[in-house]
Amino acid sequence: MSLMKNILSCLLCTVVLLFSCKDDNQQRLAENKKEMAKKEIIFLQIEKGWVFYDTPINETAEGTVKTWNEFRLFLAELSKKPKKTIEAFQQKSTAISKAAMNLNKNIPIAFDKPQIKSRIAVVITKVRMMDLYLHLDNIPSKKVIVLISEINRELATLQREMDKTVEKSKIPVEEGEADLKRMLDSTRAIPTTGPNNVITIE
Repeated sequence: MSLMKNILSCLLCTVVLLFSCKDDNQQRLAENKKEMAKKEIIFLQIEKGWVFYDTPINETAEGTVKTWNEFRLFLAELSKKPKKTIEAFQQKSTAISKAAMNLNKNIPIAFDKPQIKSRIAVVITKVRMMDLYLHLDNIPSKKVIVLISEINRELATLQREMDKTVEKSKIPVEEGEADLKRMLDSTRAIPTTGPNNVITIE
């Protein structure tokens, strides 16, 4: 009788365990399905919003593409849209981030100015933030899309600033203005000896 009870108890435990495992598997499958659906939605949102302005917006930018290799490569990275998987977008965002960082290198002399460098810094910051968001476990797709539009805006602002710098350089210097600038430049001033043999700058 005792043996029979033990056998029944074992059978009951086995049945309970089997049903429990089945429930766990079904729950796991349901969760996986839900996670896949969520990832698919994120992928479709990012794919739709992944639109970069990779074409120069003015003649200055067009000319710069030919002479500033880092700027050309950055626009080239923006022009290649990833396909099929979220991992492809992650890889592309990393490549864009590296290309953006390189904008600090070999800046043409005409654009090696604080106002241009500050615009480049903003573009780099926005791109790196996009790359960071895309590599989170829970990707905030809406924030990524907002950043893409901000990158486009800042890139356009950079190109307008470049154009403005070129236009300013074309303005002829008025007669006497160059002499006045030289006089105000203390690094070019001629030192003279004042009272008590103290050297002063004129």
